[in-house]
Amino acid sequence: MLCILVAAPARAQDTLLVLGDSLSAAYGMAREEGWVALLEARLARERRPYRVVNASISGETTSGGAARIEALLMRHRPRIVIIELGANDGLRGLDLATTRANLDAMIRRARQHGARVLLIGMRLPPNYGPDYTEKFHRLYGELAQRHRVALVPFLLAPIAGRRDYFQADGLHPTAAAQPLLLDTVWPTLEPLLRREPVATAPAGSESGGILLAAARAAH
Repeated sequence: MLCILVAAPARAQDTLLVLGDSLSAAYGMAREEGWVALLEARLARERRPYRVVNASISGETTSGGAARIEALLMRHRPRIVIIELGANDGLRGLDLATTRANLDAMIRRARQHGARVLLIGMRLPPNYGPDYTEKFHRLYGELAQRHRVALVPFLLAPIAGRRDYFQADGLHPTAAAQPLLLDTVWPTLEPLLRREPVATAPAGSESGGILLAAARAAH
């Protein structure tokens, strides 16, 4: 009797797009040491059928992200979009209405393309004044609730107050901190990796959701 073993076909890869600033762009270290590269390695190790596109740029603002996102969505057609932007807006004291509008636009565009969204919010140092810093922090929660998006409450929680986990500028995490950042993101991201269909949000729709806050600022 002739036995023929046929290998199961490989599952097609989906794309996970990261749109961030220096916190996601591996500032001050080799690209492969950053938490996004570590995420890609973990997905491969666990045989998750995703490729990671890291479109993060050091110094990026929400205006830059909003200007770039449509082309990135058209080019990569991601199933998941991680948005980690806003710190540079806050550090520059930019108008919060503009930051809110840019983040809102990015979330809407990603959902209109059928992507799941993970929003990573920010906190500012207290020297920016309690009124501005509190309003800045709250806008992420309000956007997440409106759009029903997933949230990581505090990206830098495991290293907050740990000077040894920050570079000399006191703002950017070191390479040693990157696995801790990934461990902070993973529990919220992992449910989004499941490949069930996700509804496409119609243009102009509003919904409700979850926030994500990340402390300290990005360059």
